[in-house]
Amino acid sequence: MNDTTKTTPADPQTAPAAAAPTPARNTRKRLLALLGLTTALAAAGYGAYYYTVARFHEHTDDAYVNGNLVQLTPQVAGTVVAVNADDTQIVKAGEPVVTLDAADAKVALANAEATLGQTVRQISALYVNNDVLGATVQQRQADLARARDDLRRRTEVAESGAVAAEDVAHARDAVKAAEAALETARQQLAANHALTDKTSVADHPSVQAASAKVRDAYLANARNSLPAPVTGYVARRSVQVGQRVAPGNPLMAIVPLDGVWVDANFKEVQLKHIRIGQPVELQADLYGSSVTYHGKVIGLSAGTGSAFSALPAQNATGNWIKVVQRLPVRIQLDPVELRKHPLQIGLSMQVDVETRKNSGSHLSPGAEVPEHTTYRTAYRTDVFQRYGEEANREITRIIAQNSNGKSAEGQSSPASQVAQQPQAIQRTAQAAGTASGA
Repeated sequence: MNDTTKTTPADPQTAPAAAAPTPARNTRKRLLALLGLTTALAAAGYGAYYYTVARFHEHTDDAYVNGNLVQLTPQVAGTVVAVNADDTQIVKAGEPVVTLDAADAKVALANAEATLGQTVRQISALYVNNDVLGATVQQRQADLARARDDLRRRTEVAESGAVAAEDVAHARDAVKAAEAALETARQQLAANHALTDKTSVADHPSVQAASAKVRDAYLANARNSLPAPVTGYVARRSVQVGQRVAPGNPLMAIVPLDGVWVDANFKEVQLKHIRIGQPVELQADLYGSSVTYHGKVIGLSAGTGSAFSALPAQNATGNWIKVVQRLPVRIQLDPVELRKHPLQIGLSMQVDVETRKNSGSHLSPGAEVPEHTTYRTAYRTDVFQRYGEEANREITRIIAQNSNGKSAEGQSSPASQVAQQPQAIQRTAQAAGTASGA
């Protein structure tokens, strides 16, 4: 029996169904191709962006505002009688913030000033004694000349018997006494000159010693008023009225917000291209993206945060786990922008460092960096310098007041009187010699 194959004619309704999937597959292919092209363009765009922009930027949000906490500490012990500022209030440099009881210091200063005045008067008397002792020497010289004349006249007439031998002996003794008195006067004058030569009243060692005591007492009295070393805002006030304080005790902190900076803690893998002097853009969480600060890198810390922590990690133990370290990078802010939008210490910041120019130094400026790019901060205050200047003016006033040689009005000064004594003594001696010769 032969098998026969029966051919079934095609159903005219199934033919279009078989041809329908072709446009759908084409659409899917076009979408996949478009997606692939878009992905390729995005990858190419990102690659171009990375190689031209992104790879020259290092970003971190582990950054915080930092600044100086200037401590206000007393230099002398005392009891607080006034506190002139509180937390959140601003104080100006040199403005008295805390005042201590100065009663004992004022008494000590008055004693030192009185001692200085007395010393100046005593030293001034030494200079006047130079003239007095000089006049005494001239008087002793006149006495010696008269004694020698008397001895010569008596010796000439002694042979004739007109003068007794006893009178001649007395004349010789008078000459010896006059010579001794003259030598004593000369030694006294030399001793007084040793105390006054090559110096003045103000520069005399005794006056300088008394002046140093006045300066010390003046500074101790002035230091009972504690001025603000810098202009800033008061923080951490712990001092109270009536409190007994000792030198070095922190009473409060003053924060100068015009000099704050940002410490950005970058991962160690981000530090390869960061250099001093590179520009930085920053945004504070306080103001958001509406305010952008501009600054520059001024230094990198000498150690990581964990190395300088209170309890450094012990990496030599058996259960060691590698942890990526972070290194603080200090960033200086633009003062103009900082005045427009002030920042407080501790605020969070977003930091973006542009590392395109990496020819600078990593730690400190080297020979290849111009000298003017060296970033070195210097902090100083001159509010305490005026204490020494005021003490010097007070000492000068006391010396001038007590070294005035003028006597009462209408009378000549002792120095002028002494200066006239030698001439008067000389005239008296000449008159005495003439009378004895007659």
